[in-house]
Amino acid sequence: MASLSGLIQCRTPSPKALILDTTSAATRTSKKISIFPASSSSVFPIPLRSTRSRAPVVSQLERKESSNTARASVADASVNVSLEDPELPKGETWSVHKFGGTCVGNSQRIKNVASIVINDDTERKLVVVSAMSKVTDMMYDLIQKAQSRDDSYVFALDNVQEKHRSTALDLLEGPDLTSFLSHLDSDINNLKAMLRAIYIAGHATESFTDFVVGHGELWSAQMLSSIIRKDGVDCKWMDTREVLIVNPTNSNQADPDFSESEKRLEKWYSQNPSKLIIATGFIASTPQNIPTTLKRDGSDFSAAIMGALLKARQVTIWTDVDGVYSADPRKVGEAVILKTLSYQEAWEMSYFGANVLHPRTIIPVMRYNIPILIRNIFNLSSPGTKICHPSVVDEEDSPKVESYVKGFATIDNLALVNVEGTGMAGVPGTASAIFGAVKDVGANVIMISQASSEHSVCFAVPEKEVKAVADALKARFSRALDAGRLSQVAVISNCSILAAVGQKMASTPGVSATLFNALAKANINVRAIAQGCSEYNITVVVEREDCIRALRAVHSRFYLSRTTIAMGIIGPGLIGSTLLEQLRDQASVLKEDFNIDLRVMGITGSRRMLLSEVGVDLSSWREFLSEKGEVADLEKFVQHIQRNDTVPNTVLVDCTADSNVASCYKHWLRKGIHVITPNKKANSGPLDQYMKLRALQRQSYTHYFYEATVGAGLPIISTLRGLLETGDKILKIEGIFSGTLSYIFNNFIGKRPFSEVVAEAKEAGYTEPDPRDDLSGTDVARKVIILARECGLKLELADIPVESLVPEPLRASESAEEFMEKLPKFDKEMTGKLQDAEDAGQVLRYVGVVDVANHRGVVEMQKYSKDHPFAQLSGSDNIIAFTTTRYRDQPLIVRGPGAGAQVTAGGIFSDILRLASYLGAPS
Repeated sequence: MASLSGLIQCRTPSPKALILDTTSAATRTSKKISIFPASSSSVFPIPLRSTRSRAPVVSQLERKESSNTARASVADASVNVSLEDPELPKGETWSVHKFGGTCVGNSQRIKNVASIVINDDTERKLVVVSAMSKVTDMMYDLIQKAQSRDDSYVFALDNVQEKHRSTALDLLEGPDLTSFLSHLDSDINNLKAMLRAIYIAGHATESFTDFVVGHGELWSAQMLSSIIRKDGVDCKWMDTREVLIVNPTNSNQADPDFSESEKRLEKWYSQNPSKLIIATGFIASTPQNIPTTLKRDGSDFSAAIMGALLKARQVTIWTDVDGVYSADPRKVGEAVILKTLSYQEAWEMSYFGANVLHPRTIIPVMRYNIPILIRNIFNLSSPGTKICHPSVVDEEDSPKVESYVKGFATIDNLALVNVEGTGMAGVPGTASAIFGAVKDVGANVIMISQASSEHSVCFAVPEKEVKAVADALKARFSRALDAGRLSQVAVISNCSILAAVGQKMASTPGVSATLFNALAKANINVRAIAQGCSEYNITVVVEREDCIRALRAVHSRFYLSRTTIAMGIIGPGLIGSTLLEQLRDQASVLKEDFNIDLRVMGITGSRRMLLSEVGVDLSSWREFLSEKGEVADLEKFVQHIQRNDTVPNTVLVDCTADSNVASCYKHWLRKGIHVITPNKKANSGPLDQYMKLRALQRQSYTHYFYEATVGAGLPIISTLRGLLETGDKILKIEGIFSGTLSYIFNNFIGKRPFSEVVAEAKEAGYTEPDPRDDLSGTDVARKVIILARECGLKLELADIPVESLVPEPLRASESAEEFMEKLPKFDKEMTGKLQDAEDAGQVLRYVGVVDVANHRGVVEMQKYSKDHPFAQLSGSDNIIAFTTTRYRDQPLIVRGPGAGAQVTAGGIFSDILRLASYLGAPS
């Protein structure tokens, strides 16, 4: 394809290079900028437009022969400031403001900017403005259309003109309006000619593109300066192409020449002295005076460079957010505004994709310790985020205890490339060869992780570049692969990077441990890790689908947001419904006082289930379950609870007594779902299944809590574990474990027959619908098995002898009613046993015993003296005595209500809060 200059060369009669003519009305000094060196070939003129007057391209062509050849070009113009010229003051008297495209998006917003600038009481101000919102994209689109030979570029340019024309009509009047519209029309005519040339060539050079796209800043700067002058404030506007000199290093970067830029700034100020300067962002010139840009986010960079040149006291970046967030607020709703950041923290967060600043923006201001302030133009009451020297950060943060991790950032759409092989170990230059091949294909390496032996080198690149990288590496190491010295060049797709950033991480032990612990407890698998010795950041690679959950998990763990748990309630019966009521009543307190957000994402019974994407309204869950519930499907229910990637932690609460539900625990724990339950079936079921369940729990970071399986709301399991974990040896556990049987024997004192007391307990709701379930002793036997296994005894339920209180002839009764009707016939036997006890000065109690010393357990009715603790109970209280090596002479006793929906639900609730504490909630 022919070059643009070549095509135009065939159509331009003049043999000379066209020179761009710009004239400064303030100095009456003409400056000529040649886009390309003069040669025998002719090139299309690119008018580098002056700040004061311009002429259309045609006019320049007509008068180029008669122009004053003595006029100096910018390249030849002297930058020495005359002794009579005002000297540029530098230092604390200057403040720099930068307003982004959204800040000047329409006429009203431009007025708001003018108001902010005028009301700033700094002695001297330099204001950097971007193009109006979307204009830069529109200008790039013009280039794309023109070089694609799409005729619609003409109409697109008309839209650009109309956008600025209508804005000017809203803002300006009189001579200011006339002047701006004249300049706008001139610029549009020049752009039409330029785009026509690009259209003919089918190609746009980088210089031509930069020249076209930079016009938006010129127009917004002119309009802002005009409206400020309209309010009676003197100001000048600066085309920064006359001042900022940069050396483009590649298509995405340009390095400022501070020495030359400083000379040109002093020259410009000597001719345009003012305490208020409106400067264009984004655009600059090369040392050869060719228009260029500072690339994307270039206006921020412009402001930082100007701040450094002026040695300003502060650079304020005005945008549409309240400041720098601790994490992307679109991914973490509880993300907070950070009051301060060090330069290094801001640098790291911006590198890893946080909406802070481009890393290069920070470099110029770091040199002079100039603070950068991020402010929201739409919320002036917000103080914003200050980016400054670490000592300033420490001073400002000292009154407040703050997390050592300042924030988190993520990068999506990455792939890992893993190069490994035994032949790499100890071979000098291996890493150099790997990354040389990556450089040759122009790929961007985001992160590197390498074993010390060089056996494995792993690095992350954008997913769109990974195929080219893998192909280049396979070609580069083809012999090593064939010989087996290199085992593989593997690609792991669909990855994301999560980076934790913090200045104080370097001096704080345990930050990495806390980070990885939070990820593990959220069941997040880490594919690669990288951490610099400065420890400003810790970087991990996770699967893309886990990225948001990972971000939320670590953000919550470092106390930057609430510990949020997605819950599924299985079994909304008496206990389950009571738990839901307790959760409803405590929800606001937990959020405000304890930073815990418990969200019930689903409720399921045996027939119907209710699913929610945001959390069930617990004030009316019964109505929703009845009206909007669907057919119960436990597998679908579990998938729904877990798949919510906005909540990192998931727990299923089984409030049933169903063995089928209990059989699912192992599967749920393996999937990273925590389990809390009062259901005894899992821990008292087949021993081999129990052992597998506990082994899985110990090997993983998922939690399995079952305090309510033994003592309802009493701390029986936790007390036993505390004794064992502190080295005590359990000798015997003996107790009244059934609230039902406790009530019955506390009231069976000889005045009434046994059957009457049982009937009273049933009427009061202490028994199961069929009292045989309580009187059989099976429930107590399950509790004995659970405690025996906690003590390390490998017993089956069948190994526990149980004394049943159900008379043998009544065990086969067809119904509870029939059983209760026939029970009085057997009162005589129970009355006799009671009389024997009373004759001996004792009482009857139904107990469970774990005899650890003799590796056995038993459930039976026993006699106790009337001064024994077991004889002092009332109501449905439970009591458990731990006899240990420490508590041999006087057992450790736990006593309290051991039955009832309220206390059992309370025990479950306590386990939920214990889980929240383990997951990071403050204790």
